[in-house]
Amino acid sequence: MSNLGGSEHQKCGGWTDPRKPDPEDQAILDKVKEQYVEKSGMNPLQFVAVLVRTQVVNGINYLFEVEVGENAYKRLLVYVPLPGQGEPHLVAILPDKTPDDKLEGF
Repeated sequence: MSNLGGSEHQKCGGWTDPRKPDPEDQAILDKVKEQYVEKSGMNPLQFVAVLVRTQVVNGINYLFEVEVGENAYKRLLVYVPLPGQGEPHLVAILPDKTPDDKLEGF
């Protein structure tokens, strides 16, 4: 995986600034949709990343703001291990926020 968070100046452990997702980000989100359905008990009408932040750890944490349909948004924390060490997995579904709330690391 060549995109280590989309910021050349990112420090290990620090979160990048929020940014518009690229196709690679959406592909990562798509890989955890089934996990989202299982954890939330809901099958979203949409599953589209609208903002993303990343954090380099032993792999990469992704904090997504996701439009799930009918002007509803979820915040998801997804962990992507280093290449060859597993698949992306959904770590947490964060409390509901509106699109006007800042996408903040925790």
